[in-house]
Amino acid sequence: MIQVLSYAKYNLIRPIIKSVQFSKSRNNEFTKELKTRINLYFQENNKRKQGGLQMYIKAVVMFSIYSLPLIMVITNVVSHPFWVIMMYVISGIGMAGIGMGIMHDANHGSLSRKNKINNLFGKSLDFVGCSSAVWKLQHNVLHHTFTNIDDHDEDIETPFFLSFSPNTKKYWIHKFQHLYAWIFYGLITIYWVTAKDFLALRKYRKLELIRDGKTFTKEIFKTIFWKLFYYCYVLVLPIIFNSVGLGWLILGFFISHFITGLFISIIFQLAHVMPDMSFPKADENNLIHSNWFEHQLESTSNFSPNSPVLSWFIGGLNYQIEHHLFPNISHIHYRKISKIIAQTAKDYDLPYHVNENFFVAVWRHLKMLRTLGNMRSAI
Repeated sequence: MIQVLSYAKYNLIRPIIKSVQFSKSRNNEFTKELKTRINLYFQENNKRKQGGLQMYIKAVVMFSIYSLPLIMVITNVVSHPFWVIMMYVISGIGMAGIGMGIMHDANHGSLSRKNKINNLFGKSLDFVGCSSAVWKLQHNVLHHTFTNIDDHDEDIETPFFLSFSPNTKKYWIHKFQHLYAWIFYGLITIYWVTAKDFLALRKYRKLELIRDGKTFTKEIFKTIFWKLFYYCYVLVLPIIFNSVGLGWLILGFFISHFITGLFISIIFQLAHVMPDMSFPKADENNLIHSNWFEHQLESTSNFSPNSPVLSWFIGGLNYQIEHHLFPNISHIHYRKISKIIAQTAKDYDLPYHVNENFFVAVWRHLKMLRTLGNMRSAI
């Protein structure tokens, strides 16, 4: 709800039709108290909610991890098959770091106080072959507003061979999804840099999330331009200037994306497709019987709260509760404000889901996939 209004400034979307609404009467005191405590933390510690210098340093590090290996391939500094593959592997790790640690904050407007800087760093998604405009609609607007709500949150909309919600139709193949889902996680960014953005733009045009035909056409051409630019430096230039051979370069490109896709998919899945998460259905009046803040606590989970290195690399996405409640706050603050949110939730007898480490969270996600796969169809 609050995300829909705050992202209208991008001149891309119109206010989404509120086919689902959240309760305006439940736990309002919790919402007010939580906002008060969070604001008080920043006031008392004289801190800004944005990232600042720490984010700029991280940006230099992540872009270096991503770009330098590609430069070495393009300039033929490395030409042995093993080292070419390793350069693409390292670049894939950097691409994941850019997406989670830089682009994510920027496109939520929390990297800097200046919109121009946020927009500039937000374009890093276009730089790696994906549309930042599509991402803002799919992630900032739909996912953050309607988390885990079928037909609204695209993060739980899947092809027929996967099921991420107890409310969707089940097929026999879902019984094995806990075994094969990981392969498709690894393929997600390959799909992203090829077809996903175009299909999403067409869908959002039909849903009237994109304002008019002129805007739609503009976004199509921008998406084509950035994808051509991406393929030019990540594949075409290496093919022209590197002596390793076409097959090795294509293999490196594929491995790079598989690593990125697998890592990003797992990190985001650990936030919502987990045991104890809520997948609510609206009543006959299209009402969800939780207020928006309460709903985020019920449908979101943290993991690895004591892993600062992991948290730094993945942009604080192990603190997904904090991110969903306050996406306008940079992830560099999540660890500190997590204590405030956890205590406030406890004071109001509301859930605050945490998995103690990454591997426990992955195991519980696997079990959730198996549980969903063995459910009977809800429709």
